[in-house]
Parts: sequence; C-alpha cells; structure tokens
Amino acid sequence: MKKVNEIMDRREFITAGGLVGAGAAVAGLAIVKDRSGSEAVDPTGDNTVRKLSAVTNLKPQANEDDHVRMQRELERAMAKPVEKRKWIMVIDTRRCVGCQACTIGCIAENKLPPGVVYRPVIQKELGEYPNVALHFLPRPCMQCEKPSCVPVCPVKATWKRPDGVVVVDYDKCIGCRYCLNACPYSARTSDFGRDYTIAEATGARDVKGAPIYGAPAPWEGLPSNEYGKSWDRKNHGSPVGNARKCHFCLHRLEKGILPACVTTCIGRATYFGDSRDPDSLVTELITKNNVQTLLPHWDNKPNCYYIV
Repeated sequence: MKKVNEIMDRREFITAGGLVGAGAAVAGLAIVKDRSGSEAVDPTGDNTVRKLSAVTNLKPQANEDDHVRMQRELERAMAKPVEKRKWIMVIDTRRCVGCQACTIGCIAENKLPPGVVYRPVIQKELGEYPNVALHFLPRPCMQCEKPSCVPVCPVKATWKRPDGVVVVDYDKCIGCRYCLNACPYSARTSDFGRDYTIAEATGARDVKGAPIYGAPAPWEGLPSNEYGKSWDRKNHGSPVGNARKCHFCLHRLEKGILPACVTTCIGRATYFGDSRDPDSLVTELITKNNVQTLLPHWDNKPNCYYIV
C-alpha cells in the first residue's frame, strides 16, 4: 500500500508547497495560476430539463408512501430548468434510530474509500443513569446558501450550482484543503487513496517472519459515478488527493432517483425535494414543523433542516 505522502505527490501544488526556498513559492503560484482559470459556468435553460417517467402511470393517493410522493415530486422538479429548482433536505431527528444505514448506503453508492464520509451520524448521550437517552444527528453537507468553502478555494474548484448544490471539480482541485478548514460543519474530507481491504491481513506473518498484506478486493476498483462522470482512482488519479463532499447524489437525480441516504433510511427520517415547489413534501415539512439549522450564527444559511 502506498504511503500518504506518495499518494499526495500527485497533486503538484502540494509537491511545490513541500519544496524549500523562493523557487518553491514561484512553482506553487504557477500551479495555482495554471489550475485557476475562470469560474465554472453551469448550463441552464431548456437543456437542463429532464423528462422522467418512473411513476407517470401511478396516480397520486391521499395516503401514499412518502417515498412515492418524493419520487413524483422529483420528476416534477426535473421537468423544470435547473435554475428554477432548489434542492433541500429535511431530517426528522425524532425518527432517526442511529442505524447508520444512510452512511453505509452513501459509501456504497459513491464508492467512498476509508476516511471519506459524506454522511456521518453523530451520536450524543443525554441525561444521567438511569434516565439516559441517545440522540442521533445525521450530518450531510449543508449545501449552504452562503458557503464559506467556496471563496477560500484558490483555483475555483468548488462552487454553488443554480439548484443550490455545492460541487467540486476533482480535476481542478489541487488538494490544498483550505475548504476543509473553512467549513464549520466538517462536511468535507480528503481522499488519500486508501483501500479498505489492501491491509486486511496486516499483522500476520509468513514462514519467514515477514508481514503479510491482503490484496485489494475487486469491488474497490469499480469506478464511481459522481457528478455524472466515471472516476476509477487508478494510478491515484482523481479524486485521490481531492477534497470530497456530499452532493445530494446529483448523478442519481439526473436519472430520476432519490439520493441514496433517503432511500436507505429505515426510520423514514430523511426527506428530499424542491423547496421552490409549494406543494412539495419538504416545503410542507419545514412550514408545519419546528425546524432548525446547524450553527445559524455562522450565517451560512444551510439548506439542510432538522425537525426537533
């Protein structure tokens, strides 16, 4: 297994930053200038409309399942241009059981390596024995209205889309991790190129006393489809060395499928939809319930709401 330093060598900026002297500073600035370019411009208008038909033949019912309703509303939202959608997530903390199915579902969907987690579930113990209770708080990216991670990026590798989702360009990111420090929610992590199974047998010894290392599992070499592209991480290519984060499963939305964390939640505690649709379930939830956002004093204006 390659060491972290070897993995991070792929990012020229980090290499330049590790050099000594004035030449290193010049090299680092040259790399930043080369990668920076102009800000990304997302497509808008009719080209972003998606005609989906997964539940077209299923008529709405008064007491239909929330997932069926959200699926229907997703298709309705995707039929609009991207700039007329506004994706938000609502999490009912009263229904979360701390099973972490959303965490595992997200890891499986996005082929996340060790150390990269988009949706951890934070656990807190409340009260004193014998009156003790556990409180669970799923924490995806907040997809802030005013994301503090965006302005600190020196190469403009992260930005906010017209539909409210903050994204990362893996090919543009230089791995400086400024955005990790800027995010008050710790919603970003770095991909160091590790595998779950490569050191599976570490600690065992062969007949000569040398340590035995396990082989990577075949499924770890499968590409992920984040942002609608194929990322296979071979030879420590992107997104190894990059900042990574939750993106509301944009690649699934394009196909008319709800985010993985929503569909895997066994407690039905996670809701997703278009807040610009006045008839959507998420709009109904945030107007009829006592909702809060995390760290409101930071004024990031999160688009993830918690029912408490």
